[in-house]
Amino acid sequence: MRIPSRSEILDWISENPTLNSKRDIAKAFGIKGAARIDLKRILKELESEGHLEKRGKSYRDPQKLPPVSVLQVQEPSPDGDLFAHPLEWQGEGVEPRVLMIARANDPAMGPGDRILARLQAVSGEDHHYEGRLIRRIGTNPLRILGVFRKAAEGGRILPIDKKSDREWHVPPGAVHGARDGELVEAEQSGPRARMGLPLARIVTRLGDPSAPRAVSLIAIHQHGIPDDFPDDVVAAADAMKPAGLSGREDLRHLPLITIDPSDARDHDDACFAQADPDPANPDGHIVWVAIADVAHYVRPGTALDREARKRGNSTYFPDRVVPMLPDRLSGDLCSLHEGVPRACIAVRMVLDAQGRKIAHSFHRGLMQSRASLSYEQVQAAQDGAPDAATAPLLDEVIAPLYAAYAAAQTARSQRQPLDLDLPERRIVLSEDGRVTSVAFRDRLDAHRLIEEFMILANVAAAEVLVKKRQPLLFRVHEEPSPEKLDALREVAQASGLVLAKGQVLRTEHLNRLLAAAQGTDFDELINISTLRSMTQAYYGQDNFGHFGLALRNYAHFTSPIRRYADVIVHRALVSAHGWGDDGLSPQEIETLEQTAEHISQTERRSMLAERDTNDRYLAAYLSERVGTELTGRISGVTRFGVFVKLDETGADGLVPIRSLGREFFHHDAETQSLMGADSGRVISLGQRVTARLTEAVPVTGGLILELLEIEDQPVPRGPSGSRAGAGRRKGASAGRKSAARKARRKKIVRRGK
Repeated sequence: MRIPSRSEILDWISENPTLNSKRDIAKAFGIKGAARIDLKRILKELESEGHLEKRGKSYRDPQKLPPVSVLQVQEPSPDGDLFAHPLEWQGEGVEPRVLMIARANDPAMGPGDRILARLQAVSGEDHHYEGRLIRRIGTNPLRILGVFRKAAEGGRILPIDKKSDREWHVPPGAVHGARDGELVEAEQSGPRARMGLPLARIVTRLGDPSAPRAVSLIAIHQHGIPDDFPDDVVAAADAMKPAGLSGREDLRHLPLITIDPSDARDHDDACFAQADPDPANPDGHIVWVAIADVAHYVRPGTALDREARKRGNSTYFPDRVVPMLPDRLSGDLCSLHEGVPRACIAVRMVLDAQGRKIAHSFHRGLMQSRASLSYEQVQAAQDGAPDAATAPLLDEVIAPLYAAYAAAQTARSQRQPLDLDLPERRIVLSEDGRVTSVAFRDRLDAHRLIEEFMILANVAAAEVLVKKRQPLLFRVHEEPSPEKLDALREVAQASGLVLAKGQVLRTEHLNRLLAAAQGTDFDELINISTLRSMTQAYYGQDNFGHFGLALRNYAHFTSPIRRYADVIVHRALVSAHGWGDDGLSPQEIETLEQTAEHISQTERRSMLAERDTNDRYLAAYLSERVGTELTGRISGVTRFGVFVKLDETGADGLVPIRSLGREFFHHDAETQSLMGADSGRVISLGQRVTARLTEAVPVTGGLILELLEIEDQPVPRGPSGSRAGAGRRKGASAGRKSAARKARRKKIVRRGK
């Protein structure tokens, strides 16, 4: 009589939650007599290892409610409290009780309503969780953004979208206290009528249309980013159930952890490392990277798939996220929450002592995150200050991760990817959406660790798909154009540095330039100029490699919750390994190039929207400081003026050419400089300046500056009337430009001594 394997037992319990007693399991596998003793032993082992939890005479997957769960609202308690119970609870013990915490603008909830809620575990109460409504399930009202205009009976909403001229009527009882002229978010409150204005109910008052809280919503509409999911997409997501163990490898024994920003709501990657026990690989490491199995839920050709492709990626603003997938998936089923079984595609990578990847294999499995940690938590633990969450994981999980990362650094230094040092700006908002501070994010080893392991996993995905001749989308980054390199070479030479010519460009050449500039007055200038010389990365079927990372094969695999390109790669892996029928479809393969072009465009669209939003937030933040003096560095030189990147905020402001005095200025595009036609004064990229903020326009994000000092030297004042190289000075253009280049180089080199 054959005794079932551990995986077969776990698979049965996962698929048959109501038939999970020892008798049910024995009956399912035909186990009788003395063989029951062996079954009991296996169940005890699984229980002691944490794979199963025994409740009475039954066994079940140990789990807690996910942070985002489907609930059903119950009758109000005698005290008026509203409770809900989970619809997906399969335990034999006491069902968790959820107290709903209503917010002022939440719609009314009644008994029997099915809702999607965000949960927070509590202790010491008569309930187990507190829940906050995300939305009712089965309802997906149309959202409207516009300016409210008050009327005798209610009011109207005028859309801010230039492409829409439809107004909406707001009945008196649906005004929600909105004032005339406020920006509001509303939802359709009745059926779409053939006659008259459609009805809307205001759900959020956003105040002044130029106020900070309105900024991201304006950008969403201005750039045409889809922010409402169609009804059929929401319904499809709501109908999804958690993936079980069937057809998957059980990876729940691996102590995988997620490491993300402290405010992250979704977790699509987890990792674990250990010393390689293979004596043939002394001092080697095994690194596991597990990624949420989005392809299981988002099948080719479905409504979910069409909408995800349409969006291309998630878009991130300081105050909100426009997700690629509905919250039922992005925040729940596809998010690797702590202690919750989740479907994944994992890669097991073997590194040698020098950090070189010498082997890898892919697995479609079921994992269970040991902990959801922040970068700061992990770094503090490694630095000797663990907290309650990291202390138990320090020796088994965190220390081996850093050991594997140290080895990977050795391989990275040999590979020489482009080593730019550009601080990342972080805009901090108050609860009412106003900017309280602008800080630069700390760059910790914990960040670099995750980044390096994700790169390794992306490389492994590309390599295995190339080897198996499976169609896919590569992440392509081509080398700089000769024109961009010549411009960078000019900047380097003007700074007293050298970028050699006449050789095949490699990242190590650029890294030598960056290293030579490090610690000098030209550090930031060379970093910015190097970045500007790069081409923009894109997605494509043809593999031209990734210049910046110095990699021959590279594809995006690690973020399928927020990037459609990664979903394509996941499907390609499914097809290549024969894991199921949810791989790449023939229709997808035929249209891969169009998909690549489309998602490259949506990525650029999101980048522009995010940049515009940050500019508007910073302009609003600085609008109260008009007239103050600020320091910065010249970050761009054009025919119409000079751009200055401010030290404190990283914002870019414009010094108009007309404000520089009465003389004419010749613009040299090659050296990115302006030279006064009469004074010979040179204004060039990278110079330190002091400027007065004269104008800050939150609606456009524009900042206007007046130059006061360049390299601690006062800027001569004079009547306006400047312009770059025109009018009576045209005839001397070539000679003046040559003189400008020589003068600029001379001045900059002298300044650097």
